[in-house]
Amino acid sequence: MGLLSSLVGLPLAPVKGTVWVAERVYEEAERQFYDPERIRREFDEIDQLRRDGDLDPEAAESYEEELIARLMEGPG
Repeated sequence: MGLLSSLVGLPLAPVKGTVWVAERVYEEAERQFYDPERIRREFDEIDQLRRDGDLDPEAAESYEEELIARLMEGPG
């Protein structure tokens, strides 16, 4: 039965490979999205934009709230 199921499942191998790659890409994107060091750098960028006058205080506050939510939520 193992050989038969392997032969029948063979045409699906490329799909399974594609799904596996997509899952790994998703996991890495999520890891980077919630990375505390990356979030800290984004806080620094927001602060710099605010000091340069390129970002108004309300928008900066909104971005900072999103970053805090990402820190609190974390991956998973």
